[in-house]
Amino acid sequence: MWTPTALASETRPLAGDAWRVVEHQYTVSTRKLVDTKDEQLLLEDILEISKPPIPKAAQHLHYLLATPFRYGSPYPRGSRFRRAGITEGVFYCSEDIRTALAEQCYYRLRFFQESPKSLLPRQETRLTVFSITYLTEKAIDLTKPTLVKNKKQWTHPADYSATQTLAENAREADINIIRYESVRDSEQGANLALLSPKAFRGRKPKKEQTWFLYISEDELNCERANAQKPEEFITFKREQFNHSDT
Repeated sequence: MWTPTALASETRPLAGDAWRVVEHQYTVSTRKLVDTKDEQLLLEDILEISKPPIPKAAQHLHYLLATPFRYGSPYPRGSRFRRAGITEGVFYCSEDIRTALAEQCYYRLRFFQESPKSLLPRQETRLTVFSITYLTEKAIDLTKPTLVKNKKQWTHPADYSATQTLAENAREADINIIRYESVRDSEQGANLALLSPKAFRGRKPKKEQTWFLYISEDELNCERANAQKPEEFITFKREQFNHSDT
């Protein structure tokens, strides 16, 4: 396994824009519970107090950027670069919108696979697709020599033990970003794991878009609101997410 010292020797500068997809449920979901806007604002304040704290290093950020760094309560399930339990947050994003949507589709579909009695929704799911700008002098790229030699460990569809250990060692080496191949995107797009709020170049999203997700037995369709260009209609075949190890 790569030690902090060995990882430090692999660091390089990295900068650019990246995309993240979240369900569009914030704010709107609380409005239907109250009668007035003032009551909604009060309810939002109450909910904010009940959430895990945002670390000081992320308190200046827009909530879409800061939310993944909330901790203080157990992280319910491990992810590729974060162990379950009370662990430091990770902001996952992708270099392209398509890859970010593929990641969202996989986890949305997995939710229904783990709840076999749940029916697939007939209505669309509204998504917020937003971009951020990142900049760091200390990043590692798992797709480049010599780290790519461990590709089987980095790209395992379900066993995250190696990548979680890698992330812990990367933090010890003060590495801020891990670039890696997406397992969910059939076109092998690249993802980024921002290990620290220090990696953000700005305080808020650079761009925001609204997309809609439609799920059927055979495919998942993503469509941008008021779409006009071919790249604003993206279809993923369901079988591309049927990893035998998940």
